[in-house]
This record gives sequence, C-alpha cells and structure tokens, in this order.
Amino acid sequence: MYTRENQKPSRKSVIRMDPDCAICHAPATLACDCEAKGLEVAVRQAEQRMMQSIYNDIRSWVRAHAQDYILEYFRLLTERRKTAHTAHLDRITAHAYHYYHAPPHPNEIAAAQAQLKRGIDEDWQASVQRYPEVLEYFYSLVELTLPDDNEPAVKDPPLSALSGSRKAGRRANGGPGTVASGPSIAHHEREIRDLPLPRRTPPPLEPLRERRTPGPSGRRTAFRPPTNPPPPQSYYPPY
Repeated sequence: MYTRENQKPSRKSVIRMDPDCAICHAPATLACDCEAKGLEVAVRQAEQRMMQSIYNDIRSWVRAHAQDYILEYFRLLTERRKTAHTAHLDRITAHAYHYYHAPPHPNEIAAAQAQLKRGIDEDWQASVQRYPEVLEYFYSLVELTLPDDNEPAVKDPPLSALSGSRKAGRRANGGPGTVASGPSIAHHEREIRDLPLPRRTPPPLEPLRERRTPGPSGRRTAFRPPTNPPPPQSYYPPY
C-alpha cells in the first residue's frame, strides 16, 4: 500500500480551442486578417450611418459663422475705406472751389472712384484669405463628448447578449428597443445630435473611437433570446 508521500496529484489538462475565422472559416493558427478587415468596414459603415448627420451639422454651423465673420470683417474694412474716400473727395472739392471757383475736374473724380474700387477689391481679397484661420477657430469651438465607461448605457447596453432574456422582457414591456428592433438607433442618434458644440472637435475619421460598435446586421439576431413556438389550440382552455 502506497504512502501519501508517494501519491502524485494528477494535473488537469488544459485544452485551448481558439475559434475559426468567422468570415473565411480558416483555423485560428493561420492568423488571417478577414475579421480585422470586416471590423474596419463595419466601423466605417456605422460611422457613416450614425455620425454623417453630425458632421453635416458641424460643417454647416462652422461655415455659417465663418461667413458671418468674414462679411463683418469686410464691412468694417470697406467702411473705413469709404470714409477715407469721402474725406478725399471733400478735400479735392474744397481745393477746386478755393482756387478755381468750380467743381473738381471729372478726371479727378474718376481717379478717386477707381482708387476706391481698387481698395475695396484689396479689402475683399484680404478678407477671403482669412477663411482658413477663421474656419479652424470655429472648428476648435466644437466638442463631442464620450460617455464614461462606468455609465449603465455603456456597461450594460440594451443589445447585450449576456442578458438577452432580461432585455427581451424589457422590450416586451414597452422599454427602449435594441439595435435589432430599430428605435434605439434613432434615440441614440438624437442624443448625439443634441450634444453641445462649445470647444474642440476630434479628427473626422475617429469621432468615437472609444465606443464599441455592434457586429454586422446579419448577426444581430443571434443575440435574441430563443422563443418557443405557441402550443396547439387544443391546449387552450375552453371558454
């Protein structure tokens, strides 16, 4: 009979089973990039659907305020230019009446008008050339905020596959829908559209790079809890 010291504990064998590629079904050992490329395409498509309207709103807001600023800047320059032109006309008119007792020569008036036109053209050119810095300034006032990672909507989204039965019950009771059911997309888009626009905007291709995006639409149905078929009518009690 063996003693306790001679008995060696049996080691549990650990079996590692990595799933095959979900797209080309190649073994995981091949390390194909199908899933990485598919995720990149899904990110671009989700960004196009959810963020394009945000980009359009930001672009329209920045464009309108930049145009207003440039036009106001040009107006101030032209007013200064016209004031100087009026003073110049008053001087040549006073000079002509003082020395010749007659209005100024038409050529002098035409030369003054031509000088005013050249000045206005220069003012407009100087105003338009300020568009890059003005656009950058108003873009810097825009801010898109990301939710905290500990918020319930981030930690336990309604499309979670880990709690499908509870989410299904919530939808049955009239709660917010999931991505598969549709209304949550519009609700989420409205929430993003209502964000304030005060400070600085991220690069256009990575506005919400810390968010998690769902899989392609064809696989969302796998996250729904299974439903049993209704029993035959004979099972129902008679009225």
